[in-house]
Amino acid sequence: MILVGGCLCGAVRYQVDGEPFRVGLCHCADCRKESGSSFSSFAHWPRDTFTYSGEISTYAGRSFCPRCGGRLFCLNDNDVEIRFGSLDKAPTDLVPEMEVWTKRREKWLPVIQSTKRFDEDPT
Repeated sequence: MILVGGCLCGAVRYQVDGEPFRVGLCHCADCRKESGSSFSSFAHWPRDTFTYSGEISTYAGRSFCPRCGGRLFCLNDNDVEIRFGSLDKAPTDLVPEMEVWTKRREKWLPVIQSTKRFDEDPT
């Protein structure tokens, strides 16, 4: 599996190879604020499967395009967390297996039966 994505203006592009080792949804206050939505959808891959080009800015571990503000990924030492919305094609084969910060989850969202749910971060 090779997935590609980037920011809204196209100044930042990335590619990730292989299957993610974690797929989920986050309902925390930070993800809600940075996404402007009720939750964020994400997946994690090993860091060495990921490459990007273009200039990025980072705030609190979250990388984005400094020109258009498009939210992209979190680069960690061992892995990368990619926001689904930054992928070029909708990742319909990546099904969330977990939901974190469910104590902030909107009551009107239908429950995804296949997910493990955590009131906060499971770490």
